[in-house]
Amino acid sequence: MRLFSLKKLFLTTIVCCGIQFSSYAQQQPEFLEYTNSKWVDSVMQKLSPNERIAQLIMVAAYSNRDSKHKEEILKLIKEQKIGGLIFFQGTAKKQVQLMNDYQLVSEVPLLGAIDAEWGLGMRLDNTISFPYQMALGAIQDDTLLYKMGEEVARQIKRTGLHMNFAPVVDVNNNPNNPVINYRSFGEDKEKVAEKGIAYMKGMQDQKILTSAKHFPGHGDTDTDSHKALPQINHPFSRLDSLEMYPFKKLIDAGIGGVMVAHLNIPALDSSGVPSTLSKKIISGILKEKLGFKGLIVTDAMNMKGVTTGNEPGVVDKKAIIAGNDLLEFTEDVPKAIAEVRKAINQGVISQKDIDEKCRKVLAVKQWVGLHKYEALKTANIDKELNNSYAKYIQQKLVEKSLTVLKNEQEMIPLRRLDTLKIASISIGAEKKTTFQENLGWYTKIDHFQLKNEASASQISAVKEKLKNYNVVIAGLHDHSKYPRNSIQYSNAVLKFIAEIAQNEHTIFSIFKNPYTLNKIDNIEEASVVIEAYQDSELSQQKAAQLIFGGFKADGKLPVSVGDKFKAGDGVETSEKIRFSYTAPEDAGMNADFLQNGIDSLMQQAMDLKAIPGGVVLIAKDEKIVFQKAYGLHKYSDTVKTQASDLFDLASVTKISSALPALMKLHDEGKFSLEDGIDDYLPYFKNSNKADVPFRQIFAHQARFKPWIAFWQNTLRKNGSYKWNTFKKDSSARFPIKISNDMWLHRNYKKKIYKAIKKSPLEEKAEYKYSGLAFYLLPQIVENLSNEDYRTYLNENFYSKLGATTLGYRPTEEFDISRIVPTESDFNFRHEPIHGSVHDEGAIMMDGVSANAGLFSNANDLAKLMQMYLNMGEYGGERYIEETTFKEWTKTQFPENNNRRAIAFDKPNLKYTGPGNNTAKDASAASFGHTGFTGTMVWMDPAKELLFVFLSNRVLPTRDNQRLYSLNTRTQIQQVLYDSIDN
Repeated sequence: MRLFSLKKLFLTTIVCCGIQFSSYAQQQPEFLEYTNSKWVDSVMQKLSPNERIAQLIMVAAYSNRDSKHKEEILKLIKEQKIGGLIFFQGTAKKQVQLMNDYQLVSEVPLLGAIDAEWGLGMRLDNTISFPYQMALGAIQDDTLLYKMGEEVARQIKRTGLHMNFAPVVDVNNNPNNPVINYRSFGEDKEKVAEKGIAYMKGMQDQKILTSAKHFPGHGDTDTDSHKALPQINHPFSRLDSLEMYPFKKLIDAGIGGVMVAHLNIPALDSSGVPSTLSKKIISGILKEKLGFKGLIVTDAMNMKGVTTGNEPGVVDKKAIIAGNDLLEFTEDVPKAIAEVRKAINQGVISQKDIDEKCRKVLAVKQWVGLHKYEALKTANIDKELNNSYAKYIQQKLVEKSLTVLKNEQEMIPLRRLDTLKIASISIGAEKKTTFQENLGWYTKIDHFQLKNEASASQISAVKEKLKNYNVVIAGLHDHSKYPRNSIQYSNAVLKFIAEIAQNEHTIFSIFKNPYTLNKIDNIEEASVVIEAYQDSELSQQKAAQLIFGGFKADGKLPVSVGDKFKAGDGVETSEKIRFSYTAPEDAGMNADFLQNGIDSLMQQAMDLKAIPGGVVLIAKDEKIVFQKAYGLHKYSDTVKTQASDLFDLASVTKISSALPALMKLHDEGKFSLEDGIDDYLPYFKNSNKADVPFRQIFAHQARFKPWIAFWQNTLRKNGSYKWNTFKKDSSARFPIKISNDMWLHRNYKKKIYKAIKKSPLEEKAEYKYSGLAFYLLPQIVENLSNEDYRTYLNENFYSKLGATTLGYRPTEEFDISRIVPTESDFNFRHEPIHGSVHDEGAIMMDGVSANAGLFSNANDLAKLMQMYLNMGEYGGERYIEETTFKEWTKTQFPENNNRRAIAFDKPNLKYTGPGNNTAKDASAASFGHTGFTGTMVWMDPAKELLFVFLSNRVLPTRDNQRLYSLNTRTQIQQVLYDSIDN
């Protein structure tokens, strides 16, 4: 499915705005136009009086039960001619199979319903759950709820059903409510109505009948009507102006159904009968006072709130007499039909009344399309239900629900990462949480956990460790199935939370029901409080992104929390400053097209042994929309590639190390492209490279030789190494490790410089790629900055960006298991290369060169590249001036048929077909670089598009050229552009 077009989005917005509380005449449910249709008339003529009663009965069906249950349902359909089924637990595929079977034996098509308040995931395994309604109550853009309604409707129809017993429009103004609570949009009656209408409209516009519940309002109860009959003692004026307000508005907006709750409400009916059985409430108020002409449905007729003191069958008769049209979860169908027949014979209710109800049910069936019923196929159903568009809507809803209740001194989004030492602690967890894993995508963070019943010694140990950090991010978790208003932490853990809440620079993310905040001392004193409403994986992911500025928060608290926070509280965070991790649709890309295209090309490359594996990362509009690892570290092992693995970047180092340093130094007036090497390294004066400007050098038309095999200069004629180059053991004179039994002389760098200085020049000043000058750049950076080269890069770029894996000599910081191996070197080192730079010249520079040597995972490399794409800015901080970036990324000598920018590669001046160096749709403004080990980064400002491709194509040997012949990297790059257009 595709993201809505702008036209459709505009129309959708109008629809949603139109349903807000402007004054208009009451809209009648659409299905009512069919009550006297030809199809309904024809069915009515075929139904006996008892069969017309049976059409008002809906029994419970399950798709996770045995054949005995199925036979029971089939028997009810064949013998009792029931009108419908409400499905509960099971799977989508089985539900479709069963519904097909049930429809096959039913003379009148069955109306299928489900409780899908937050989507099919409420009932069916392996289907999508959207946020609970309390989280939705925090969202300020009701258009999203409309879109959710559309998608929920599509999914319900795909599983063979036609009616959703939703939305819940109870105003939850009782924090102790055990049954509504997180299922309510909140305590503001107008917002409850607005959101209920948006959700309802989305579903009904897709021809799914909805049923507002639980009339006349179940929000202010402290009893669960599944277990007993709640009593509400408010006066009529309060009930009329508050509890019934959303129902009135949804009725005015044209809702098709209303579900009546099991409640004892003396102000509406002093007899004490449940509202489901009250003629005063249903016929007197709902139908006559409120003018509702749609389908009136009972809450489940097996709940204790209505069954206590009432026999099955008899209770159903009472519900029909009270004015209900459809009985949900009838327990004794034959008796219910017999009791209603008895009531007709006794004159308590007329056959005409029954016929009118029956016509309503049949009209609904025609409105949803059952008059043209066709069996559904089960093929691909799980994939269709878990579609990319639904996942996108799910993500946006969670993102927009997150509510920042406090943000002292605008602490979030966190800035200046290089100044922060951050710890995260997940409370209520025993292992690293999804929240913590996602925090780690942004910068280095140390993680701790405390379980619900942590001992005093465990708490004390954590407290002591937290003293070493200047930012603490605490996640409060509740891994129960539903976010109820209870708290399970021990008193000791609660005391610990209260203590750290008073510490400056503590950030809390609450993955619990907001009412629980009232049970945590001092939580309102914390520097930052984020309410996430539920403990889902998605909520944890999005909360982490919010803290680091992946998106802006604008959620508002839908309920009051004691004296700590009030309904409507919520601080808007200032701006988006870093990556968010989101669905492709969020950036206008087609997720299915993207994934299918990339997967197939990567699989082709692996099948043909072009690469053993790799990582592909795609970002658009500063949103990472695709990050996936493929294959293995090596063809011969079982170590799977992970997205967090570090790769040898090879020549991508050229644009990722000294280049940003020189741009910064250029901004400071310390470096000029018009100067030559000799201006910064006097050693090169009087050489053939003196006075050659860096503009020409970086554009690769300075006549420099492409490369020098420095290691070959260490060999004698007999093939042994010269005595002053290598030793088998390290020492003060031979400290540079080449391999386990090769240690290079400490001054060998001078010989490399000498070889570069003396190398001859090419005859013509034309484009010829050369890496020679890049060996010299670290020294130039050190001379200009008066700092160690690696320190300068870390302090000015990598640490600030939070690019913690981006750097030289990775084994100094990371376990070798995280580093992907490269070539088995049979020429120089005579061993497999793993953890050290592949390039021979770079390893002879002690692994630190601007020619090669950097390692990184895709995520951290993308941060630097996104800074480039942003023309020098990322994380709310400017690194390099925009004018500098624009100059350095433009083609320098096109008149000389040279496509190159300043060190950056550019698309060929003319597209050369399938073997082109970039995708055909890459814009002329795009820039990037490739690496010998099989890497590629490319940025396109015209589309705000970033592409990172990491692989180790040189394994086992550099002679493997298949990645080039397949042109895998640029073919994948083209998929990105195509996914925008599809």
